Amino acid sequence: MLDQIFSYLDIMDNHLWNWIGFPFIVVLGLWLSWQSRFLQVRCFPTALKIFYALLQQRTASAKGVHPIKAFFACVGGCIGIGNIVGVCTAVQIGGPGAIFWVWVTALVGMILKYAELYLGMRYRVLRPDGGHNGGPMYFLPHAFKQAWVPTLVAVLLSIYGVEIFQFRVMTSSLSENFDLNHMAVTVVVLACVVLAVRGGIGLVGTISSWLIPLFFTLYFGMGLWVMAMNYQQIPQMFADIIYYAFTPHAAVGGFFGGIVVTISQGVRRACYSSDIGIGYASVIHSESSTQRAEMQASLAIVDIFLDAFLICSMSMFIILVTDHWQDPVDASYLVQTALSEYFPYMDYFMPIFLVLLGYSTVIAFYCVGIKAAEFLGGAKARRLYNILACTALFFFSFVSTQQALVVMSIAQLSLVVVNLLGIFRLRHEISYDVQVPEELGQAAVELRP
Repeated sequence: MLDQIFSYLDIMDNHLWNWIGFPFIVVLGLWLSWQSRFLQVRCFPTALKIFYALLQQRTASAKGVHPIKAFFACVGGCIGIGNIVGVCTAVQIGGPGAIFWVWVTALVGMILKYAELYLGMRYRVLRPDGGHNGGPMYFLPHAFKQAWVPTLVAVLLSIYGVEIFQFRVMTSSLSENFDLNHMAVTVVVLACVVLAVRGGIGLVGTISSWLIPLFFTLYFGMGLWVMAMNYQQIPQMFADIIYYAFTPHAAVGGFFGGIVVTISQGVRRACYSSDIGIGYASVIHSESSTQRAEMQASLAIVDIFLDAFLICSMSMFIILVTDHWQDPVDASYLVQTALSEYFPYMDYFMPIFLVLLGYSTVIAFYCVGIKAAEFLGGAKARRLYNILACTALFFFSFVSTQQALVVMSIAQLSLVVVNLLGIFRLRHEISYDVQVPEELGQAAVELRP
């Protein structure tokens, strides 16, 4: 019975993404790109300068989370298991051409995420402790007259904040690779999640600011080594990516339906990995201590560049260049299988890697879910949310990863549609005047374009 329900959900998810999700994201992304004169390309060097300068700034000037900690808390939720497993699923189902559409989505997603962060910063509200609350719950009332819209988004964010897919991958990876009791692993990992979340977004940002650079250095370095060992295959790999972006792969059916599946897989996995249009990033960045909305929003460009163009691309390159992308195994093992040909002990290393990545993601999303619950009902709703979230994480750790991913995907699409409609209605209120502030200029000038 349960399998049949998830089967229907999977069919619904595919149809919704194929005919609503990806057209909406690509069209609105191109619209805002044109309106902003392709800010994501034009101001990319400026965004890098702001990012570098903020790294040099060790103290925040006001109450709230340091801008760079907010950035890492957000990136901690983006760079995770989805960068290794989710995008490999896109290639398994949609073929090598899905990578091209991941890149297209990332490019237009930069401006969508910029708009989302800017509106979150602009319409955030001051808390009694001097910090801020923000996100789609606070800017959507300015886009829609219906009071139920922000409530709906808060409910969806509460659901999406329980990252059941990545929690499932974490627990199964540990229990299966180290031959541990799955129940015991689930309880221990859940306890670690709850302990981190008690510290709020500030602590999540601190944890992510240590984990993400470590992951990026190790994973990207290993990927470059694999690419170097298979350099002869690189030209053909890129040729396949371009060719199958517009030509259906045999695995995905006829011409029109196959193209739609390829595009849809690339778009939805890029959205999931980079959290485009979901509202999650807006909630976290709104806690920043800075008063400059354009400056904080520009970090979205750096965020997606690291997430999609570097990490996601590297994952897909690894399985394509080693020709493991068609292996009849779960997507969570594709990268591990490819890397094991070049590095020893990957059956121990990758599970630990996935757990650390999943941990930074799960705690970041959990924090956003709590913020959404507090919007709905204050402290009482927070307590209830903790109970429901822990129950859901525990339950879904015993279902298949695909079933957990379907639930996350449907909640994601619902958030994307509502949030992007709100962004479209508020498009004329978005400022694209991204500049390095004077107080950061001294540090930023050290980074040459």
